[in-house]
Amino acid sequence: MTAMAPTRTQPDLSFLLDHTSHVLRTHMAAALAEVGLTARMHCVLVHALEEERTQARLAELGDMDKTTMVVTVDALEQAGLAERRPAGHDRRARIVAVTAAGAELALRSQEIVDRVHREALGSLPEGDRAVLLRVLGQLVEGHLAVPAEGDRPVRRARQRG
Repeated sequence: MTAMAPTRTQPDLSFLLDHTSHVLRTHMAAALAEVGLTARMHCVLVHALEEERTQARLAELGDMDKTTMVVTVDALEQAGLAERRPAGHDRRARIVAVTAAGAELALRSQEIVDRVHREALGSLPEGDRAVLLRVLGQLVEGHLAVPAEGDRPVRRARQRG
């Protein structure tokens, strides 16, 4: 006897969000690769330029674990785009300071990020763009603002290098 599959009563929101997020990340990765950056490197540069921030705070803003943050800053340092310095408010803490070359590249990479987002939204009818952004913002600030606690943590999908 074959079991009957349950009937879906709602659109598969998880699939829709996961798929569009994954495809957008692939477009972003390809576009940023043109200037030798990853999305994480771009994120660190932009947030470090906004104000003096510790590695820990930058990792939080970029949703990175400690190890990923260290690897990302190592790559930025090796490329001459950023350097670790003692924080002005606490010499024990380390901030990420963006070099002049890093600041120049951050401007270029932000133009790329904006272009990728513009292209993605440009595939929608004009009236739907603002609606999509508004309702996604409502989800992010409301019901889906904080991950649920559970016995089994949900891991994020890994991206292939």
